[in-house]
Amino acid sequence: MTPEASPPAVRKVASARNNASRRTAIPLAADIIIANAPDPVFVSDLEGKILQANDAVFELLGFRPAELIEQSLSRIISPEETRDFMLALDEVVEHGVTRNAVLNPRSASGEIIPTTLNASALRNSDNEVIGAIGILRDMRELDKARAFAVGLIENAPDPMFVSDLEGKITLANDAVSQLLGFRTDQVVEQSVSQFISQEETRQFTAALREVVEKGVIRNVTLSPRTATGEIIPTSLNASALRDAEGKVIGAIGILRDMRELDKARAYAESLIKNAPDPVFVTDLEGKITLANDAVSQLLGFRTDEVVEQSVSRFISPEETRQFTEALREVVEKGVSRNASLNPRAASGELIPTTLNASALRDTDGNVIGALGILRDMRAYQKVVRDLQQSKSELQEKIFDLEKFEEVVVGRELKMIALEKEIDALRRARDQGDGN
Repeated sequence: MTPEASPPAVRKVASARNNASRRTAIPLAADIIIANAPDPVFVSDLEGKILQANDAVFELLGFRPAELIEQSLSRIISPEETRDFMLALDEVVEHGVTRNAVLNPRSASGEIIPTTLNASALRNSDNEVIGAIGILRDMRELDKARAFAVGLIENAPDPMFVSDLEGKITLANDAVSQLLGFRTDQVVEQSVSQFISQEETRQFTAALREVVEKGVIRNVTLSPRTATGEIIPTSLNASALRDAEGKVIGAIGILRDMRELDKARAYAESLIKNAPDPVFVTDLEGKITLANDAVSQLLGFRTDEVVEQSVSRFISPEETRQFTEALREVVEKGVSRNASLNPRAASGELIPTTLNASALRDTDGNVIGALGILRDMRAYQKVVRDLQQSKSELQEKIFDLEKFEEVVVGRELKMIALEKEIDALRRARDQGDGN
């Protein structure tokens, strides 16, 4: 034995004193908090030896206190995780805290339990870091929830993917592969920018920022390029993907293939453009977004003088208020009927019309505008005026006939009275002759 070496008994006593001093370095208040914490909490020194642990640790791992206290954490985790834990302790010394270190301790039954570790520095009275206070989070339920969520995504009928906040795809279901024509391994771990243009990449990055701020984005237009080179029009709805602490770590995106809808829209636009009646489309602020040739013929304006203009440009302020009311009715009831409008034509003529309008809806069924059909009432009003004039003329003729009848009847009555008077005179004469 060298002079410098201490006997084993002395080393044992020194070690015991060392441990006791480290235990007493834990403040009483911290002792109470650790003991009563609902989560598994333990204290280790800077060599990874467990100095203290609460009941939740023993319940999690199934060990008795004597089987864990004064034991190295390396006893229950793998060599690789032991190295990770020592690096986490280094981080605690440097920064005072470490977050979301992955540990998979082996329980007394041999089960590997997935956990995450958050740890903060344990300091002595001189503010020196002498260890770490670690909080374990049992990830088994969360892992089940994640597996369930992954299962939902993988089996969803719509194209769904998960990306991180840099736009890297971390998960994509078969529907994405079917839409784009790439194998799943050609999509996962790739940047979204590989499939869309630079301009749309900027839009997608802005959408990710909105997801972080608001938790959701809707109806972002993306046109990814397929394996065959085809550009596919899609709309993207995305919601926030959060970690166990509620922090946004990515986005869950759902793509909607707009090809069939675009065909339907093109067909609807064709119907509008080729309709014999004046048909137009407005948004909910009354701006005209589409108008057919019949509108131009009715008003005498070119199509480009009508589209992107407010309806209020062509009607009076009073009728603008009525049109706004009609839009509100469309939103509430889906339809508005027989609203009177008198738009001013390019020539300055006021054209009497009636408006029937129905709701224009987006792919989610929300009312986003109105589809209006105008009926030119000039011919109808001319017929009404002609009928009224005919009625007036007829009434005049009836009045004349009534006057004529009155004259004729009066004359006949006078003739009858005269005849009666003549008969009376005759009778009087005859009686005088007889006498």
